[in-house]
Amino acid sequence: MSVNYKDEYVSRCPFCGGTQMIEAFQAAYGAVSGTQNRLGGSTLYHSICRRCGSVVRSYVKDPEKLLRRKDRNQTE
Repeated sequence: MSVNYKDEYVSRCPFCGGTQMIEAFQAAYGAVSGTQNRLGGSTLYHSICRRCGSVVRSYVKDPEKLLRRKDRNQTE
């Protein structure tokens, strides 16, 4: 099973070679906050190898929420 994250594919665990990933999330006290935007936060998601339990990838679905409101309107 390949896990598609926008343009990135995770098809094998780099630790054991497993091909099945479990999607999980971490919230509440495990939420991620930006350095300038400490209120609120974003849920941290993980792709975990079903075979060995290694966390293959961690990410937030909306990284823009980590920026200050005035910085969200600026382009890279």
